[in-house]
Amino acid sequence: MAHASSDYYVPHGTHWPILGSIGLFFLLGGFALSLNGSSIGSTSMIIGAVALVIMLFGWFGTVIKESESGTFNEQVDRSYRWGMSWFIFSEVMFFACFFGALFYARQLDLAWLNGEGIGAITNSILYQGYEGIWPSDANGPGNIGGDYGLIGAWGVPALNTLILLSSGVTVTWAHWGIKENKRGQLILGLFATVALGILFLYFQAHEYGQAYTELNLTLGSGIYGSTFFMLTGFHGLHVTLGTLMLIIILFRSIKGHFTAERHFAFEAVAWYWHFVDVVWLGLFIFVYWF
Repeated sequence: MAHASSDYYVPHGTHWPILGSIGLFFLLGGFALSLNGSSIGSTSMIIGAVALVIMLFGWFGTVIKESESGTFNEQVDRSYRWGMSWFIFSEVMFFACFFGALFYARQLDLAWLNGEGIGAITNSILYQGYEGIWPSDANGPGNIGGDYGLIGAWGVPALNTLILLSSGVTVTWAHWGIKENKRGQLILGLFATVALGILFLYFQAHEYGQAYTELNLTLGSGIYGSTFFMLTGFHGLHVTLGTLMLIIILFRSIKGHFTAERHFAFEAVAWYWHFVDVVWLGLFIFVYWF
């Protein structure tokens, strides 16, 4: 059993980390096998995915029960806050890598291909006469992936920006509700945030369909295509995960979980959602607009 005191919390033993490790092993191992054409790759991935889902439900269910029973003390609350803070910092670094790749391609690599600076020899010998302009000619001197069209900033991307910014307002409104013991406001704000998250994903899926079927904009469309889909795709994955977490928090709120004084699970998801909002603003400005 877990033991809580005024000074420190000692968790009980649990099998969930072992099950999660096994699930990851089968999932990633199966993915590697599938890439190499193995017939057992898909089966391994299914086994791993099922194990991970069971682990998530079981482990999070255990933590929720302990939280609602009052087992955790202030030390646990602080450790959770530090843990979530470092997790979001790691996510910031994750997206910084992709934004860095975009900056390198736009500001440095393309200039070198054009013959500027240290790229003078490259341009004169390998790509003589090449004049690259981001992003219309960013598929490279060899026209890698063929010609493609661009998605304008003031269509679906602008609409999705409005949707995500609105969702940041609704989740903050929900936070005010729980701090003021207004559970109806909490539930309504969370429901609106979930709905806006799903709406964002719908429009992004529509945008991807248009890119592939009408504009020939794919992952194979040179550096522009690869950076576009890596940045927007991983952001979409984070929106999906954030929406799922918000749904769980919504169900917990409906069941009567959380109080004005103790609601870190809600705060953690709200932090994550605001982080997703900020990343999207960077995407809208540097991927779609400029």
